[in-house]
Amino acid sequence: MPDMWTISCLLFVVSISFAGIVSGEVFTAMADVEELLESEKEVVETLEAYLFAEEIRLEKIRRFTNEFKDLYAKASNDLESFISHPVNTYLFVKRLTSDWKEAEDVLNQQLGREYLEIIYKMRSNMPFPTDEDLTGVAIALSRLQDTYRIDSDHIAKGKIKGVSKSPQLSPSECFELGRVLYNFKDYDHSIDWMKTTLHRFDETPAVITADNGTIGVTRADAFEYLAFSNYMKGNVREALKFTNLLLAYEPTHERAQNNVAYYEKEIAAASQGRKRGDDGDTAMARKGTIELRPDSWENEKRTYQMLCRGEKQANASVARHLNCYYESSHPFLKIQPIKTELLHLDPKIVMFHEVASDKEIATIKTLAGPRLMRATVQNSLTGELETAHYRISKSAWLNSKDDRVVELINQRIGMLTGLDMDYAEELQIANYGIGGHYEPHFDFARKAESKAFTSLGMGNRVATFLLYMTDVEAGGGTVFPRLNLSLWPKKGSAAFWYNLYRDGMGDDRTLHSGCPVLSGSKWVANKWFREVRQDATRPCGLKKDSPDEDAQAVPPYVVLQYAEADGTLE
Repeated sequence: MPDMWTISCLLFVVSISFAGIVSGEVFTAMADVEELLESEKEVVETLEAYLFAEEIRLEKIRRFTNEFKDLYAKASNDLESFISHPVNTYLFVKRLTSDWKEAEDVLNQQLGREYLEIIYKMRSNMPFPTDEDLTGVAIALSRLQDTYRIDSDHIAKGKIKGVSKSPQLSPSECFELGRVLYNFKDYDHSIDWMKTTLHRFDETPAVITADNGTIGVTRADAFEYLAFSNYMKGNVREALKFTNLLLAYEPTHERAQNNVAYYEKEIAAASQGRKRGDDGDTAMARKGTIELRPDSWENEKRTYQMLCRGEKQANASVARHLNCYYESSHPFLKIQPIKTELLHLDPKIVMFHEVASDKEIATIKTLAGPRLMRATVQNSLTGELETAHYRISKSAWLNSKDDRVVELINQRIGMLTGLDMDYAEELQIANYGIGGHYEPHFDFARKAESKAFTSLGMGNRVATFLLYMTDVEAGGGTVFPRLNLSLWPKKGSAAFWYNLYRDGMGDDRTLHSGCPVLSGSKWVANKWFREVRQDATRPCGLKKDSPDEDAQAVPPYVVLQYAEADGTLE
């Protein structure tokens, strides 16, 4: 319904105008009366234009409301399942960032100001995602694409391998991903998503532009970003090609017309000094392009991604020495032994099964929830804790005094490992969300990192105990690139390994990574043991290659049999 205050103001202005005319003795000449008729026509047309504008505005608000309502309805049916899907999370964050800005602009007109104030008050008391969140989600999706080799067209069509249900993306939603990634200077992924935007235009009903009364994007918008991204990568010929395509679609685009002349000038300048066989593209690095890491990192990253995808298989000669047994070395465990799976011989890596119950895990998650904060890493030079793009998760710390369940879990960890719990860090709880990951890293401090782990005064991290607190639908594995080993999250199970050789030097073979979560929510609990006072369980050696009894011994306990079909314990 139009704003009556605005209409009243318009009528008041009109009445002032008429009053001026009447005081000029309009009745004395028919010509003046004829002019009044013309003025009345202008007033009617003005009011009709206002009503038409308001109707368009209300239609936009109606569309926004329906989109928000539809997303809320889908989310409220099964919130945990809904937000565990990366595309749903993107749409959720997009709706409350860039889409909300569009709605805000519409509501910020006269009629909507009263309602806008209500939303402002709500927003001050409720969590709202920021532009940084939208960028983070876009980066997470691109990370999932790279790690799991998912084509953007497949994501847009809702076809993601390993994920049960996935929503489709409209051209404008694909465009927004590309735009955010462009602003983040990730030009390769921006190009990918802009091309997908064009594909979605061909596959879905056309999106009407703002000029026609609704908000959306056009092919011209996608062509322009394709040109910009290619130019920033130094591919001037490609930039020119997409700019010409833009002009074919929208011939009067002034900026594109100017850019054509600019690109042609650059190509001509570059062509003057090129050698035979050159393609004429400028080879210069544009400001803001992403700096590549050394080749060694790229090779290791490829291995890490292959392991995350489950493409690498364990060496058969090693696999035949692996087995399963009951861990009962502690007196308490003789009453209730723990199923144990030997995953790697040297360094020895085991998986304990059914370490924590569902009820215990629920209690730990409830305790940690309010304390979760963005996970940090220790700066190797300063020793200070700081956030990092290569570790995307939130974490909290719990100790035995927080709850009896935490105390019991800590006791159980001590029984299973035989290590001194007095010289271990508190239990760290971590939650990985959309695309949550931790790039290849060591848990121990290396020689150059002299200030790392000095605050507790208990030495380096000698061992890691990693408890999985959720099953993850897709992704989220723990991989060891230098061991060709992948571990997959299983609720209640825990991995354990030593990070140091017996002489105290770091074992570089324990380089490991948390793979991006493709679908689901990954919760883990970490317990890191320090090297001080652990020699009773694991005696020191004079050399790093001192015989590791743990790595060689296979406990003489009851050996379980593998069910070869699915790899589960019988």
